[in-house]
This record gives sequence, structure tokens and C-alpha cells, in this order.
Amino acid sequence: REAPIPKMLASCLLRRVVFTVPLVFVVALLLSEPVRSDQEVGTAIPAESRPCVDCHAFEFMQRALQDLKKTAYNLDTR
Repeated sequence: REAPIPKMLASCLLRRVVFTVPLVFVVALLLSEPVRSDQEVGTAIPAESRPCVDCHAFEFMQRALQDLKKTAYNLDTR
């Protein structure tokens, strides 16, 4: 026959864990400092010297087209 004390103890501990773990996470989130974008590691490139998103897309498409042309030429020569 089992003693009722271990069951009660287990349920009490389970309740404490269920309530304590989320509480610890919330406190940790509240105490931690948010990461800002100006804290990035490495050299920062000023916005004036960075190409725009459209320029990046255009350059990417140009390189992709050149790769396709090379692949097509290689397949034609085989």
C-alpha cells in the first residue's frame, strides 16, 4: 500500500515547477537588455555608400543571367 505523502509531494513539486519555470523566463526577459542594431560586430558601412536593394537585385540577376549563358554555351559545345 502506497503512502499518500509521496503523491502529494509529487503533485506539489509539479505545480511549483509549472509556475516557477515560466516565471523565471519572464524575469530573465525583463532583466535582459534588448539587442540593438547599432551593436553589431564588424565595420559599419554608411548608408550613402551602400547600394540600394534594387541595385543588389539587378546585379544578382545580371550574374544569374551570365551563369545561365555560360551553362547554355557549355551545353551547346558538348
